[in-house]
Amino acid sequence: MKNSKIALICLLLSASIARAEDVLGYLTEKYTGPTVEENILAMDTDKNGFADVLEVRAFLALKHGKDYEKALLDRWELHSQGSSCHAPFVKELYSENGH
Repeated sequence: MKNSKIALICLLLSASIARAEDVLGYLTEKYTGPTVEENILAMDTDKNGFADVLEVRAFLALKHGKDYEKALLDRWELHSQGSSCHAPFVKELYSENGH
């Protein structure tokens, strides 16, 4: 009885894995758009090796309109500027002229 349960579980898992590979193959064969790397390179307008929140915001505004995910990007921008924490030392830590 125990062996048959283990065999059934193995059979179900292997069927699930095979199905997941089929779905992944189907989805990746149909997609013809830019890769994540290509999108990040397009966002990185100052060519410093990463896309900051302002570059991401500008890229998304071009693709989807200026208010696309506005609330999320506003919060992200506040966090990137250190404005989300009001402790006295935070402004100094996050400002470029903090020394």
